[in-house]
Amino acid sequence: MLPTPPGDLPDQDTLDDIPPPEPAHRRPLTAAALAVMLAALSMIGPFSIDAYLPAFPNIQSTLSATPLEVQQSLTFYMLAFAGMVLWHGALSDAFGRRNVILVSLAMFAIGTLGCASAHTVHYLWVFRIMQGISAGAGVVVGRAIIRDLHEGPAAARLLSLVTMIFSIAPAIAPILGGWIVTLFDWRAIFLSLLAYSILLFIFCYYRLPETLPPEKRHPFNPRYLARNYGEILRSPLFHLKTGVVALNFAGLFIYITAAPVFLPEQLHLGASQFGWLFIPSVGGIFLGSLAANRIAGKMTFSRQIGIGFGFLLSASAFNLLYHLFLPPALPWTVLPLALYTFGMSLVAPGATLLALDLFPHIRGTVASCQSFAVTLLGAVVAGVIAPVLSHSALWLSAGQMAFSASALVLWLTSRYYRSILTR
Repeated sequence: MLPTPPGDLPDQDTLDDIPPPEPAHRRPLTAAALAVMLAALSMIGPFSIDAYLPAFPNIQSTLSATPLEVQQSLTFYMLAFAGMVLWHGALSDAFGRRNVILVSLAMFAIGTLGCASAHTVHYLWVFRIMQGISAGAGVVVGRAIIRDLHEGPAAARLLSLVTMIFSIAPAIAPILGGWIVTLFDWRAIFLSLLAYSILLFIFCYYRLPETLPPEKRHPFNPRYLARNYGEILRSPLFHLKTGVVALNFAGLFIYITAAPVFLPEQLHLGASQFGWLFIPSVGGIFLGSLAANRIAGKMTFSRQIGIGFGFLLSASAFNLLYHLFLPPALPWTVLPLALYTFGMSLVAPGATLLALDLFPHIRGTVASCQSFAVTLLGAVVAGVIAPVLSHSALWLSAGQMAFSASALVLWLTSRYYRSILTR
């Protein structure tokens, strides 16, 4: 090897100016890796809900509880989830996205351990509330992270990619829960959730980026928060666009929360056969999110949402007409859910981003308010509407039709109101 001429050697000052290579665990994540991480954080919610649904009879017998008491463990979780998601975004606007995620994961792990060790249904309620308080951070802060990093079609593509990966959770959660409760017992479901949350905490600790630098954070004080929440809650467009997403989701969630009664009574399925309901639903979410990812930037959000409502209303109408004249039967009772969730996944990214863009300076707080509306309606569905309708396939299909039609009314109203403001 020839010696390097002295004039070609860098001096020591130049060498000192060259930054050392980033350690592997500090390097920026690719878009795909970030989507996987945010989807994994969002999966905590459906895993906490869907995985233990097949275990309701087992929990009832082990804890000497009534069916209603076990059902209320889901209702308390949803209420806590809804109440706290109103604050996750504001906390992340003040203290940073990463810090809120890590603290929430630690709290969720503690609550999950408490659920696994509960020996009365009342203790189960307490620790389910603790789970609900912390489980929503991934969904809320994840949306803010996406909007921190990207705009327009790029944000829509990343959001739909996260939804596509996230859709795996509602499909496999009840199936895994059914297998676990058959092979072991219901406590093993929560122990599995505990292991998942610990692994996710370790992964996020080393790889989750902070997308909100300190100079862009807002003070966390009552006056400032009251002003921000007041600004959001006084916006008719926010309520209209957020209501579109919440009502469409309620049309699916009514079936999810009715599953422990609806599937055994109406379709005569056991704990290990919940996949009949969840696989078509999640298949539609996956394909709809894939379609939304492909068409992002190729058409306006309004047109994409209009196409999505075409699928939503077609599925709801078929579902209602079928059960008006024919008894519940596989696969016809569950197939419309695939078409419904396909349309729901076309509508959600555009409606979500349109609401976030109403207040670009406080996106975390807006994401909290969005999630609060969706979850609060979900809690009402789980605690009030689903128990009333779960004994009849016809009434469930009518409930879904009412939710999707109401969502369409809100969307059309938002467009009309927007046109008035523009003029």
